[in-house]
Amino acid sequence: MEMELSRREMLRSMSFSVGAGVAAGMAVGAASAAAETLASADPSPEKEPFRYCFNTSTIRGQKLPLVEVIEIAAKAGYQGIEPWIDEIERATQSGVTLADLKSRIADHGLTVDSAIGFAEWIVDDDARRARGLERMKRDMELVAQIGGTRIAAPPFGATEQTDLDLLKAAERYRALLELGDQTGVVPMVEVWGFSKTLHRLGQAALVAIESGHPKACILADVYHLYKGGTEASALRLIPGSAMHVFHVNDYPARPPREQIGDADRVYPGDGVAPLDSLFRTLREIGFRGALSLELFNPEYYKQDPLTVAKTGLEKTRAAVQRALG
Repeated sequence: MEMELSRREMLRSMSFSVGAGVAAGMAVGAASAAAETLASADPSPEKEPFRYCFNTSTIRGQKLPLVEVIEIAAKAGYQGIEPWIDEIERATQSGVTLADLKSRIADHGLTVDSAIGFAEWIVDDDARRARGLERMKRDMELVAQIGGTRIAAPPFGATEQTDLDLLKAAERYRALLELGDQTGVVPMVEVWGFSKTLHRLGQAALVAIESGHPKACILADVYHLYKGGTEASALRLIPGSAMHVFHVNDYPARPPREQIGDADRVYPGDGVAPLDSLFRTLREIGFRGALSLELFNPEYYKQDPLTVAKTGLEKTRAAVQRALG
């Protein structure tokens, strides 16, 4: 996730001719109806052994309050939600309590499968790392109070560092896991394809394994595996029980790997990612967690958020069914 914390924030700015607007409206209606049909269907354990989660980045550009995003995720048919920490903070600043957020999420039939935060837990600087641990503890407590049990642990703050000792990173990840033991929220070491520290699946696996903690786990992503140069087939070496959430998306053939960015991510099935083999591999290794749709596409940010959410679920489920059917 290439970003500053306000990355990919976009203004709504679309204009259509009358004829194009009518055609687009018909297409949206058809897509919405298809999404509702898919969302209401009972998934087959063989064809759809995974849960479907909505990462709020997918409509982050619309700048909606978290309470509205929760409603959209539920209406679209997702089973879980993956909010960002700053969205939770803004909700509380607007007067919504954490208890209210927890109730809203549960009342809409959703679970909090994960959350996205940016604490500097991995950096070499002792003072920065201490502040990062304090931040992560606070973030974990926020997540716990809205019913969540996991949080992303990306290599934030060390993305440009090329000489980080991964064994030291493993010790630092263990410190996060021990915070998780206290708060009830498990940090997932995250692969960031653009990072020079943890850009490959093998690097994240080393950090998780060498942490020596029984709850160590990995958060991987279709786009980030590609961006960082890891072949999707490498997932065969990771037990499914070591992954609880997997970020799903797709990417186009161009721009090339070296130039591709977060904004280039597209709906699953609309790009060239090897999703068929990837989803089959996830099933074979025993992954039974949540596929969390995570996009940052500026074109989607110009569209109706419910339509984007429904289309994302429709296309994700279609890709899974195609691969596993």
